[in-house]
Amino acid sequence: MPLMRLRVTGSDDAVRAIGNLLVSIDGIEHVEEVADLMPRMDDADSSSAGLSDLIGGADAHEIEIEAPNLSTARRVRDAVEALAYDLNVLVEFEAEDE
Repeated sequence: MPLMRLRVTGSDDAVRAIGNLLVSIDGIEHVEEVADLMPRMDDADSSSAGLSDLIGGADAHEIEIEAPNLSTARRVRDAVEALAYDLNVLVEFEAEDE
C-alpha cells in the first residue's frame, strides 16, 4: 500500500481544500496532517536565509496519504497538482523509495 507524503506551502484554507479533495478520491484509506518534527531554522549562512516561509510568510503543512495501489497514488498526485495550481500554492511530494 503506497504511503505518500507531501508538503503544502500556503494558507490554512488551501490546505483544507486539498485535504477535502484527498478524502473525496475513491480508494484513499487515510489522510492525515502530520506534525513537522524538524524545526525550521534561519541560519544566516544558509542559502535559505530570509526566505518568506522563515519570516512569517505562508505556512508549511505536512500531509500523509495512504493509497491502495500505485494507480490511485498517481491519481492523487495529478489531482493535488491541478488543485495546487488553481489555488496558487506550492506542493512538494516526498521522493518515493522504489
